[in-house]
Amino acid sequence: MLLVLQAVMAHARSGPDSFADLAERISPSVVNITTTTTIAAPMGQGPVVPEGSPFEDFFRDFMDRGGNGAPPRRSQALGSGFVISEDGYIVTNNHVIAEADEIEIEFFSGEVLPAKLIGRDPKVDIALLKVESDKPLPFVSFGDSDIMRVGDWVMAMGNPLGQGFSVSAGIISARNRELSGTYDDYLQTDAAINRGNSGGPLFNMDGEVIGVNTAILSPNGGSIGIGFSMASNVVTRVVDQLKEFGETRRGWLGVRIQDVTDDVAEALGLDKAAGALVTDVPEGPAAEAGIKSGDVITAFDGVPVPNTRALVRQVGNTQVGKEVRVVVLRDGKTQTLKITLGRRETAEGDVPASESETPQAPVEKGVLGLIVTSMTDELRQQLGLPEDAQGLVVKDVDEASQAFEKGLRAGDVITEAGQQKVATVADLEARIADAKEAGRKSLLLLVRRAGEPRFVALSLQ
Repeated sequence: MLLVLQAVMAHARSGPDSFADLAERISPSVVNITTTTTIAAPMGQGPVVPEGSPFEDFFRDFMDRGGNGAPPRRSQALGSGFVISEDGYIVTNNHVIAEADEIEIEFFSGEVLPAKLIGRDPKVDIALLKVESDKPLPFVSFGDSDIMRVGDWVMAMGNPLGQGFSVSAGIISARNRELSGTYDDYLQTDAAINRGNSGGPLFNMDGEVIGVNTAILSPNGGSIGIGFSMASNVVTRVVDQLKEFGETRRGWLGVRIQDVTDDVAEALGLDKAAGALVTDVPEGPAAEAGIKSGDVITAFDGVPVPNTRALVRQVGNTQVGKEVRVVVLRDGKTQTLKITLGRRETAEGDVPASESETPQAPVEKGVLGLIVTSMTDELRQQLGLPEDAQGLVVKDVDEASQAFEKGLRAGDVITEAGQQKVATVADLEARIADAKEAGRKSLLLLVRRAGEPRFVALSLQ
């Protein structure tokens, strides 16, 4: 019995005997992409001729004929992609085809076809192309990236360094990696990925695409075994929208949020640091439904919200116009609000709602390591604030204080303390007294800098 168990365990640890059958089966669906971009000649780069020189007329005629002496040039770039339907839809990275005037697709057979751009999404670096062919094209299907585990075998295919169709293999090294995008959800792999692999597929052992090879982490530009593929469950949503609309249509809640840290959780009296803390509610769906600054969103559309990143992705993946239930924690009590989502792309230019409060006589005082004073017209002008801006202006910060350590600086404006608006030093002192009376160890401040809000919890000890 022991020998049988050892044999089973050894088989589970072993890798595939060969990738050859899999590579042969799916290679026809992987393509090389060549893009051509026309780059205009830079202006003002011609020779400088002193005025009155005997060569002045000659060089003027030369520049007029030659367009500043240098004709436009054509630049080419290489990338990879893969066919997802027999009628010629092709997925690649947005950065592969960005600014391209012409796009050519080279198939494994050697056939070359022109492609047109259907749509693209720079936020997750995905583009959808289309070619016209007289015959059905070999294609591959997307798999479920959510079931991939660290340690699972994967295979990458593409056009590294312009060398043509190449295969590399490795494992999933990590999941849920974030690089710089709002909706990032990368699978990390040690399968060799190099320049030119961008836009190519990352396959599981069933020949399903579970990622789109997008980026590498490297000190020298070559593969060192840290590559990133955008997870297929992100890509499929984007591709479906690009195919249907030619653009993305993401849900929009209409709040500004930040993570709930341990000190913020303590200041709010929460059991654990989880959820998304609302810092601002501009005009939009959330404001109409009654969400307020200081609310902690704990669930969205029936799904728990562990942090801001999860909420942004959940909202973005939800259909525009859908009515969802949003659970918030307010003043220690749970409330459920119904919100009809707007569209993110339409609302991205919106600005935060302004604060409004009756101005008070300015008083300057030191508190919590800060020198603060009431807002005045002079301060509004100095800080470039709107005429109706209210709050306490930070005049100075003790560099040895926790406030300085947490990033508060002169010019910041404190608009709330303990989730209540403050316009005078007396307001702030009252909030401090209330927090101490309630046994709080810290006080939550809502601070704005250049219009951008964030919550900061300062110790009261």
